[in-house]
Amino acid sequence: MSEAKMGENLNQSGHRQSNSVKLAKMGMLVAISVVLVYFIHIPMFTAFYEYDPADIPILIGTFAFGPWAGLLLTVVTSVIQGLTVSSASGVYGILMHVIATGAFVLVAGFIYRGEKTRKKAIIALLCGVLAMVVIMVPANILITPYFMGAPRSAVVAMIPVIIAFNFTKAGINAVLTFFLYKRISKFLHK
Repeated sequence: MSEAKMGENLNQSGHRQSNSVKLAKMGMLVAISVVLVYFIHIPMFTAFYEYDPADIPILIGTFAFGPWAGLLLTVVTSVIQGLTVSSASGVYGILMHVIATGAFVLVAGFIYRGEKTRKKAIIALLCGVLAMVVIMVPANILITPYFMGAPRSAVVAMIPVIIAFNFTKAGINAVLTFFLYKRISKFLHK
């Protein structure tokens, strides 16, 4: 076997191993997210809305591996949570989690990639919070009446609560992500 062919085989093997390690780390982040939502859920504003820190591992994964990895983490975590620890919310909960967290991670992930500085992280997280707040208003108006059987007018009347809840939840998760990411990123990038 030629040296070039051996080098190519080693490179492919290293790339496969690198992808396997990345997938294992992403799986660990999904597991942490599910455990967090199982143990921590605090009612906010109404009995229906609850704060949970499940998005923190997803956001950390987004900053470590990029926006598309963050979206994949969001979908996988949402489905697992929706079928296990949050099964009462069913398909509705899965869909709303994918929309809310998906908007957050895509916006924050695309802003943060490239030059990864503290300032860029702050800007990315702030924009992610705003994206989540903005997307959840029309998402609730369009989707909630269908799944919850509530009249659209009742959902529209709840817009201030929807905004306050999403801003508070996303804001808390953004602040915690900011303080935790650098400590955890060393492990994720090994």
